[in-house]
Amino acid sequence: MAVPERFCMNLVREILRLKFNEQKSNRLIGSIVHRSKSTVATYVDRATDAGITIFTDIEKLSDEELKIKIFPFKNIDMGAENIQIDFEYIHKELKRKHVTLKLLWKEGREKNPDLCNYSHYCDLYRAWKNDQKISMRQIHKAGEKMFIDYAGTTVPITNPKTGEIREAQIFIAALGLSHYTYIEATWSQTSREFLTSNINAFKYFDGCSEILVPDNLKSGVTVADKYEPSINKSYREMAKHYYAVVIPARSKRPKDKATVEGAVLIASRWILAALRNRTFFSLDELNMAIWDLLEKYNGEEFQKREGSRRSVFEEIEKKELKKLPETHFEIAEWKNVRANIDYHIELDHCYYSVHFKYRNHDLTARYTTICVEIFLNNHRIATHTRIYKRGTKTTNPDHMPKGHRDYAEWSPERIINWAEKIGPNVRAAVEKLFSQGEHPELSFRTCLGIIRLEKHYTKERVDNACKRAISIGGIGFKHIKSILDKGLDSQPISKHDDNPINHENIRGPEYFH
Repeated sequence: MAVPERFCMNLVREILRLKFNEQKSNRLIGSIVHRSKSTVATYVDRATDAGITIFTDIEKLSDEELKIKIFPFKNIDMGAENIQIDFEYIHKELKRKHVTLKLLWKEGREKNPDLCNYSHYCDLYRAWKNDQKISMRQIHKAGEKMFIDYAGTTVPITNPKTGEIREAQIFIAALGLSHYTYIEATWSQTSREFLTSNINAFKYFDGCSEILVPDNLKSGVTVADKYEPSINKSYREMAKHYYAVVIPARSKRPKDKATVEGAVLIASRWILAALRNRTFFSLDELNMAIWDLLEKYNGEEFQKREGSRRSVFEEIEKKELKKLPETHFEIAEWKNVRANIDYHIELDHCYYSVHFKYRNHDLTARYTTICVEIFLNNHRIATHTRIYKRGTKTTNPDHMPKGHRDYAEWSPERIINWAEKIGPNVRAAVEKLFSQGEHPELSFRTCLGIIRLEKHYTKERVDNACKRAISIGGIGFKHIKSILDKGLDSQPISKHDDNPINHENIRGPEYFH
């Protein structure tokens, strides 16, 4: 079979006519036929070498005859006995990493010194490849790519208690060379479930490919762009952990992910269609059914090539995959947050502190099931243990202003102990204040105010003022301070001090006995 023609013979005839009949220069001919003068010179030289110098000789030849004379090396019968090239072997070897045509040609030249030159070798291989029935528009190296997508079909799962039906999503990953496939049902396509499915696929393949090629899913690709797609941070972190890179398929370019598109189609026919009449009551039950059929699917013989997905995987692709890291990847999610005026960020209705100087700043939170990290311009500024109780707040004392930190260090027990150092009546007053409220924290300010009166008055006076306040039932900072300001703390407490206002119209406690 002849190598496919890459030259327009009408163009060659016109160049030779202008040269031999019109005696035009190569430069002028080039400008007329819109080709470089070097191209014109090449065609003229080849014709001259073939013994053609008169255009009438050219007119007598057919296109095929003229092509053979001018480009004899382009028309070689690959079935000739003097050419012994195993193109099946070449095609198979090219699927291995780092194997090139030049390397295979050198190896063939060592075995057979009479093997044709390298350019001819390449032409023969390309001609053989174009003559094959199998489309080879994409040649995937072993272990190079893993294609990822979700099936358009969902599977209903029935709640056995309520009868409620919920649709499960179908995750599909397929390796580029062998088409060895992993399928899994999940409740949704959220980032966490998407990453978990990817990790499960790596475990199933017992290795990871160099490149991950997802469709433009929001859980994997934040912004789908032809030239600079933005990869989800969590997905990029996961790929880095497994020594892989993420190169999304171009939007509206199904050929970029033909492998997984075919896997989605075939899996839908092989697996999902086979399960169409079954009722499932849990995700685990559905996955067990899927994986049973998946084993048969991967073991099914190819129709247009030798072997099965499993056999090609085991023979070629498995050993080319990257080994899985020894450490487990902890899935982390990212969220843009803002530090409120109380220098806490909100995450799933729980609150985490940052240094008070970052209040009202836009920040980024990275959170796993164990911890929460907070970043400003990719610089980590806070770390907390993850909490789950709704409305709970966790605060690092180092993040607080000094005034807030001093206040946070107080407790009812500490305030009572401090009050006792001033005097027993101060302690009694403080204890009574704490017992009056449902929340002791509400009395902190009042108690601290009473205790700090010691800075302006002696301990004895403050203690006596508290004693008088207790006797008349007027415990409070302002009342005690008024007693001190008026000097009432030095006056003896009479038996009537529990009824400080004496008037004939006031009955007093004796009236009720």
